[in-house]
Amino acid sequence: MWWQTILLALREIRRNLMRSILTILGIVIGVAAVITMVTLGTGATASVTSEIESLGTNLLYVQPGQRSSGGVYIFGKPFDYSDAESIRKNIDGLAAVAPMSQGSTQAIYGNENWYTYLYASTNDYMTSQNMAISLGQAFSDAELRSGEAVCILGATVREKLFGAQDPVGSKIRLTNKSFKVVGVLEARGAVFFGSEDTDNFIMIPLRAFQQRISGNNNVQYIMISAQKGVSTADVKEEIKLLMRERRGIQEGKADDFNVTDMKEMVAQLNTITAILTGVLSAIAAISLLVGGIGIMNIMLVSVTERTREIGIRLAIGALEKDVLKQFLIEAMVLTSMGGLIGITLGVSAAAIIAHFLNFSTVFSPGIILLAFLFSAGVGVVFGYFPARKAAMLDPIEALRHE
Repeated sequence: MWWQTILLALREIRRNLMRSILTILGIVIGVAAVITMVTLGTGATASVTSEIESLGTNLLYVQPGQRSSGGVYIFGKPFDYSDAESIRKNIDGLAAVAPMSQGSTQAIYGNENWYTYLYASTNDYMTSQNMAISLGQAFSDAELRSGEAVCILGATVREKLFGAQDPVGSKIRLTNKSFKVVGVLEARGAVFFGSEDTDNFIMIPLRAFQQRISGNNNVQYIMISAQKGVSTADVKEEIKLLMRERRGIQEGKADDFNVTDMKEMVAQLNTITAILTGVLSAIAAISLLVGGIGIMNIMLVSVTERTREIGIRLAIGALEKDVLKQFLIEAMVLTSMGGLIGITLGVSAAAIIAHFLNFSTVFSPGIILLAFLFSAGVGVVFGYFPARKAAMLDPIEALRHE
């Protein structure tokens, strides 16, 4: 009986094919948009989280200055090398403490030149970022202490300036100063959807930057890597207490520095992405409501057009529940077909967009199933009133209908 009713529904849909296609268009668009938004949002969250974790979620950044409650950034007294050393000596559970300054520079070798970032730090920077030397060696203690004019190249800079040549031992010019290449780092690739090349930098000793480029002893920020299993939240509080003491900040006064925990940043990004995904999905779901109204409208038109057919069925013995079931199933078949088409389009659109944005897609079977069930449910909800109207027709009046 059910199968026969479904075949009757398919026959009616095929009889008015173009109208049926236009009717389910709202359902198709709504389901496709919801699946696309949720899939892209989940994929974006997973990609950002993975990329940040690849840089290290056990990292903390200490910077001078603080953002006030009014949103204004208040600059604080710059750090110096002794601040980093004090953190290293007084706080347990740290894998690396890297005082850093940075800028940008034009790197020149022979006839080749390349615009790149300039990082000034110690070998602890490479430790905190899980970087490995592919050619040459890291900075020696003597080079770090004296601020010798040596540098380590990122893989991109090596390729742009030297191609396949071994650059170790060669001299390049940075901000009109000559620096000897002592090492090359292994390639790490791009992060943040392929927009940021993590290999496009040159690293020099911090003291070399201070003596030869900046002309002062300032440290722009301190990068700290906690050991595995150590709570970064606890380390953060210890750093705050130590830096308040070193900077002479009295009790009750606001910090003139800030400590950023990468784990907190990951959590904030996930929250923001989830909110945006939810809002966009809610907007997309509105088209499901519009599609449901369209289903109701067309089913009412169908009841009017088929009044005489309904009268004949009722006159030869069909029960009201049979007529009700027929029209409900027609509405459900329409919306279910729209749901299936929408799922196909949504999954395909998410895969294509993710491919061009260069991040992975995370398909959720639960969301796909929910979208399908919701589309079928729209057929029940918005198809019930027209179906009820058809079932309540008076057979005699229906037979008289022209």
